[in-house]
Amino acid sequence: MKLPGVERAVVSAPKIRDYLLSDSHPVGRFKAAFFVGLGYSAASWESLAADLRRHATDNEAVATEANEYGQKYEVRGKISGPAGRAADLVAVWIVLRGEDFPRFVTAFPGARS
Repeated sequence: MKLPGVERAVVSAPKIRDYLLSDSHPVGRFKAAFFVGLGYSAASWESLAADLRRHATDNEAVATEANEYGQKYEVRGKISGPAGRAADLVAVWIVLRGEDFPRFVTAFPGARS
């Protein structure tokens, strides 16, 4: 299945710039090493945001946890960074209750299922 409302997917700047690409965030710094290795940087965070949207559009989504906030989905597939390297990626999205489009939650390296 495709991620519901993927054409309107929201990826916030702070989630990318201050978390996934931050070398000082307590959790994000470990993910930043992965993304920086693919050629992404906090200075050009928009590139990663665009590639995450493309990743969500190009790959299948699987519904996972549903909670009081909404329905989460995992999207697994390859991502190719600006440095020309590709890697397997798991991206987590949520469609909040009362909304019909996904919001980016997190991403991390992972094998395809």
